Amino acid sequence: MSDLLRMTGMYSGMDTESIVSQLVQVKSQKVTKLKNEQTKLQWKQEAWQDMNKKIYSLYSSTLSDLRFSSAYQKKSTVSSDTTKATVVASESAVNGTQTLKVKQLAKSGYLTGAELKQKEVQETKDGTTVTKKVDWTADDKLSDIDSSLVGKKITISVGTGDEKKETVIEITEEMKIRDFTSKLKEAGVNASFDTTNQRFFISSAGTGLDKEFSITSENLDSGSSVLSALGIDENDPKCVRVKAQDAVIELNGAEFTSDKNTFSINGLTINAVGVTDEEISIVTSTDYDGIYNTIKDFIEEYNDIINEVNKKYNADSARKYDVLSDEEKESMTDEQIEKWENTIKDSLLRKDNNLSAIMDALKSSMSEGIEVNGKKMYLFDFGIETLSYFEAEEDERNAYHILGDKEDDKVSGKDDKLKKAIASDPDTVAEFFSGLCKKMYTKLDDIMEMTDYRSIYKVYDDKRLKKEYDDYTKKIKEAEDKLNDYEDKWYDKFAAMEVALSKLQSNSNAVTSMLGGM
Repeated sequence: MSDLLRMTGMYSGMDTESIVSQLVQVKSQKVTKLKNEQTKLQWKQEAWQDMNKKIYSLYSSTLSDLRFSSAYQKKSTVSSDTTKATVVASESAVNGTQTLKVKQLAKSGYLTGAELKQKEVQETKDGTTVTKKVDWTADDKLSDIDSSLVGKKITISVGTGDEKKETVIEITEEMKIRDFTSKLKEAGVNASFDTTNQRFFISSAGTGLDKEFSITSENLDSGSSVLSALGIDENDPKCVRVKAQDAVIELNGAEFTSDKNTFSINGLTINAVGVTDEEISIVTSTDYDGIYNTIKDFIEEYNDIINEVNKKYNADSARKYDVLSDEEKESMTDEQIEKWENTIKDSLLRKDNNLSAIMDALKSSMSEGIEVNGKKMYLFDFGIETLSYFEAEEDERNAYHILGDKEDDKVSGKDDKLKKAIASDPDTVAEFFSGLCKKMYTKLDDIMEMTDYRSIYKVYDDKRLKKEYDDYTKKIKEAEDKLNDYEDKWYDKFAAMEVALSKLQSNSNAVTSMLGGM
């Protein structure tokens, strides 16, 4: 509506605001209806976005992995001494018992510098100058430690063989302790100055011989080395030097080395924790529970989606429910408002064609058989079935249950055929479920192809819904403009009437004044 400030009914005494409001009511209702329809469309977009997120997760994560039989080749490995080594098996690991020795752990190289002598400063108090000893800080200059350091060079070597890197650091007049440690870091080592302990700490950037470092320097004029003046000469007994080393293990008698404490060998990931005094054993076997849980997780994710699809598709109509106005909300509680709006939201995908297509794709993938070794097999062959019509809830009649599942009260007492199938023939189980998931993946992939009406990886016509939303925005603007023009027209008419009445009253007053003066 127009924002103009109007002064109405001054001469006529009429309630112009109410009259105009009634006159424009029909057009005003049209604007409200368009806004309500746009709000419903926005809620529909949000409902589809939530649904698409769940279906895309099933497609891109679960089905994308489970369509390959390798996803069901679960292995478990047990170490006889986890304080010495932990082991994780991949699907390619060989079942059986293996022996392991941890002969040496990987280490970083460390150099703990000698404590620097405190610096001496002159302090004058009450006319008396005294010499005071204070600690070094990171902002102090190396030249203050020893003036003869200026111009001298230090060489840092990191690595071995062809990968060896050498960096020369020249000490300048203005170089501070913090500048020096920064230069060391640039050279490829970790370095810091501990102001509490007054020592330099230098270490390799990682474990293993390939990360080992060495530091050499020129001598000072006094004959001592630059490193000695800075307390980082590893030949100084006050310094502590730990040499870097590789990890060494022996698996089934064969020796392996690594610059880290983790080894990947023939499907096993071995993390060395401590040196062994004697051989420990590693036992690898098929992880039947892991395979079972993989299938169970898939069934549960499928059920969550198909139940929600069924619920939204078969939702009750909310045709009699309109979006609440601000005035209507004022007379309702928050709980009443939420219940009202949810009734509308729950019905927005009712009997939706796109939802029907998704439902058909999911249901057919689960019900159609998969050929395994020349034989057509179905989910019920593995003890996975839907409940009977009278056992299942109305919106859960397409959900599947694993017979014998202890966490499912409706079928927990039945024979667990899936566990038996996994234990007796895991390869057949893997081939069946990988085929089922591949079929479902392909059907969803077809639905999520990009078209003129939908974007890639969408199961609904998001482009069409956006266009409809933008069209509503345009229609609302046009309807509001027409409403304002129509409203202004009536105000103009009443304003003209007020002007006429004003002139009439003015003329009447003039005549009365003339007659009164006679």
